[in-house]
Formats: sequence, structure tokens, C-alpha cells
Amino acid sequence: MAETPQEHKQTSGAGFQPLRTTNKESTSKDKMIEGSAWMTAGSIFSRLLGAIYIIPWVIWFGNLSDDANALFAKGYNIYSFFLIAAIAGIPSAVAKQVAHYNTMNEFAVGQRLYKRGLLLSGATGILCALVLYFGAPIFSNNDPHVIPILHSLSWAVLVIPTMSLTRGFFQGYQEMAPSAISQFVEQLARVAYMLITAYLIMGVHHGNWVTAVSQSTFAAFIGAIGGMLVLFFYYLRHRARLRELAANSKQELAIPTKQLYKEIIAQATPFIIIGSAITIFQLIDQYTFFNIMAHFFNYSTALVNKLYSYFAFNSNKLIMIVVSLGSSMAITAVPMLSEAKTRGNKREINNQVTDALLLFAFFMIPAALGMAAVAQPLNTIFYYYDVVGTLVLEFSSYVSIILGLFTVISAIMQGISENVRAVGYFAIGTVVKFVLQFPLVAYLGAMGPLLSTGIGFAIVSWLILRHLNREYGISFRRISKPFAGILIFSLITFAVATAVVRLSYLFLNPYSKTMAFFVCVLAALVGGFVYLYATLKTRLADMMLGDRVERIRRLLRIH
Repeated sequence: MAETPQEHKQTSGAGFQPLRTTNKESTSKDKMIEGSAWMTAGSIFSRLLGAIYIIPWVIWFGNLSDDANALFAKGYNIYSFFLIAAIAGIPSAVAKQVAHYNTMNEFAVGQRLYKRGLLLSGATGILCALVLYFGAPIFSNNDPHVIPILHSLSWAVLVIPTMSLTRGFFQGYQEMAPSAISQFVEQLARVAYMLITAYLIMGVHHGNWVTAVSQSTFAAFIGAIGGMLVLFFYYLRHRARLRELAANSKQELAIPTKQLYKEIIAQATPFIIIGSAITIFQLIDQYTFFNIMAHFFNYSTALVNKLYSYFAFNSNKLIMIVVSLGSSMAITAVPMLSEAKTRGNKREINNQVTDALLLFAFFMIPAALGMAAVAQPLNTIFYYYDVVGTLVLEFSSYVSIILGLFTVISAIMQGISENVRAVGYFAIGTVVKFVLQFPLVAYLGAMGPLLSTGIGFAIVSWLILRHLNREYGISFRRISKPFAGILIFSLITFAVATAVVRLSYLFLNPYSKTMAFFVCVLAALVGGFVYLYATLKTRLADMMLGDRVERIRRLLRIH
């Protein structure tokens, strides 16, 4: 039977934000930019909130702040792994599969998939929360302080899988606003609870610091409740439209419930491993760093804890703000690549991969180098003036480029259903990490884990890029010229920001948080303006972001 014009319209338009009524035609690059803007805004603001709280938090903990940071990191690394296992890659898998069925105009199937996923994520959340709670003594690595931290974190594992699944459902419709806003509200509620309890326990009552850290980690549960309420509001808002799409879909696919579960699990399993990749490397650090340091260095436990806090908590908190740029674009790319894969359009996949890599480089490289340039004042603002802490943060900033790249291209592999291959490549990177961990920590101390992580993820990223180029072709001719411009302008920005910092500290007190804030803002403004002016003047920004930047050019009177 021939397809009617109306049916054709529904099918071809299925991929473009069907929850919103709009006549606007949009390319995949436009959708990627819009989605990335929402996810980047949500992620950046959330990460900033998650970093800014450290300033008063460190002050209230006083000379116990390094111990508190190290304990926080130990608990959170284990929790992150369990959380990813509880989520089980289901959100990204559901986003991918919902986009797949939406492209086929089978909205009803995608919605059934979501509802079945709710049952699955709820079950895995309960199971993982119980294992984390009762297995806390086993996972503590003989540190009794870690046990109450894991107990407090197990509550969040109950709620977050359902919240993440619902975000994935909206992402399958290429609606990134619900995810971004719920992410921000989640972090806002979490940070508010952390600061209130830390102030009352440490600032007012001068209580037990382990209890204060325990309440700070319990805040993850409070934040999850806040984020879930936002998503519930969005679901109610779009419920009528979802019903309409389901009623008007083709309904030619009669997929049994058992097969839907199989699809979710088959798609989700590789996401568990890839989604937990950075956390797995952090756990390798947590369970090897102390033993290697004890074997080669005659340092006190307090000093080793301090060194661990430098790279596992202090610098990690700040560089993850930059890495979130990469993860935001990665999340946006998955459903769009799934659509292109469903249509068998290799050329579109090629274009989307190229666009994703260019957008990543345009934002990530200057941001990472900029953070490296202001490492000294930034470390002083959030923690205190410390030469070793500054060096660790600076080196971590360089490594963050590799972490961000891995985040983007591993998501691309998942979007085009190359999950198993991506896991295989990650396994190679993990072996490299293990092999290098011992000698690098032995020779470089706190820098060792960072370098082994950087090399491990660099090898994984190279393997993935090589495969993508062989299968779909990456437009290196299209990438080379703008990438060269991005790199040159980023290095100029880095040099300018570094000069501002060093010149400022010839006259200002390096121990002062107020002076550090002034230097950091000044260097960021000057360096940021240099990058903005250079990319606008050469029209590089237009190539990346389209006509959106014309208004900025007019405001700055750049011709």
C-alpha cells in the first residue's frame, strides 16, 4: 500500500523534537548545537555549584579539610561505580532506542520501552543500594570512616536510576531542557543541604568531621528528590502530547514485553562499562595508590591522604567542570546518531561525527588550557595556596582534554551501535592503565595516576577514532583548518592568561583568597576576550556555531 503524504510527513518529521509544535526546519548540526547548549548550560552550572560549595566547606572544616576531601573522594568513587551499575546504562540505551522507534514513527513502542525500563531501573536501584549499604565494610579498604559515608550514599542509589531513566526518555525525543534543568535543581538542592549541615555540625557545634562528611554525602539523596520533581513536572506537561503521538503512530510493530526487556539489557550492558570508565580508573587509583606509596615512600598516612586528595578530589572537582563540556555534547549526539544509523545514512553519520569533534575542540581545548593557566589562583580560591596542589591541578587540566575526547567519541560509538567494540577498546586502555600505574606512581607520586589515566584514555580514543575513520570516514580535510585555528588561538589565550597571572603575582599576595579571585577573574576575562575576538575576527566562530554569533560581532564592532 502506498504511503500517504500525511504518513510521510509524520515519518520524516519524527526525528525533529516532536514534543514541541514548530514548523522550523533544522539540520542535524542545528539540533546538536541546541541540544549541546541546553546540556552544557545545565552541566556547567551544576558543576560550578558543585565546586563553589567547596570554598565555605573547606573553611568550616579548617585543618581537617584535606582529610575530609580524601574521605569524600573515597566514598564517592565507590558510590559512583554502584550508581552506574544501578542505572545500568539504561538512560542512554533508552534514549537511543526511543530515538530509533521515533524515527520509524513508532512512538507507542518507545513509550512502552520507557515504562518497562522504569521497572528495570527501580529493581536494579534497590538491589545495588542494598549491596552498597550492607557491603560497606568490605568496600571500605580497611578505613572505618568510609563505612558511614557509603551508608549515607546508598539512599541516593534508590532514586537516581529512575531519575536518570526519565532524562534518557526526554533525550530520545531530543528534548534536552528537562535533563538540563533537573540536573541544575538536583545540584542546587544537594549543595544547599551540604552547606547547611556542614555549617551546623562544624561551624556552629564544632562536631565530628566524619559525621559532617556523612551528611554532605547524604545530600545526594536530597538532590535526587529535587531533580525527580522537575522531571515529573515536565512529564505532566507533555503527557497529552505523548498520548497524541502514541495514538497517531504507525503501530505496525508488535513487540512483546520480553523482547523490550532484552533490547534494554542488550543496549544497556556496554553502557555500564563505558559509562563507568572514568570511575573505574579512579577506583584503580583508590585501591593501588596507597599501597604503592607505602612501598616506595616513607610518608605518614596523613601526608599520603593529602596527596591523594590533591588529584582525586581537589583537582578532579574543578576539571570535571571542563570535562562536562564534552559529556554534554556526547549526550546530545547519541539519539541523533541512532536516527542516522536507523536510516542507514553513512554520510549523515560522517557529518555528525565531524561536527561533534569540531564543537568539542572549539569549547574544550581553550577551556582546559585556560584552567591550566589560572591553576594557582584557582587552587587558592577553592582550597589554599599550595605549590604541589597547583601543579596537580595544572596537569589535571591538560589530562581533561583527553577525558573529554573519550567521553564524546565513546558516546558516538554507542550511538551507532558499536558498543561491544567500544568496550573492547576500553579493556585495552584499562590494561595500559594497570601496567603504567605502578612505575608512574613510584617515580612521580601524585602525578603518576593522572599520567597513567591520560595515556590509557589516549590509547582508547585513538583506537576509536581510527575505527570511525575506517567505517564512516572522518572529514579530516574539513577538520584540519578550523582545528589548527582553534589550537593556535587556544595557545595564544593560554599564553596571555598565564602572563596576566604571573605579572599580577609580582605585586599581589599569593596566599590571599581575595587577591586570587581578582587574578583569576582578570586572567579569565582577558584570555577569554582574546579567544572570542580571534574566533569572531577570523569567522571561525561562524563555522562552528552558524549565524548565531553575528549579534555578538555587531555588539563588539568586529568586522
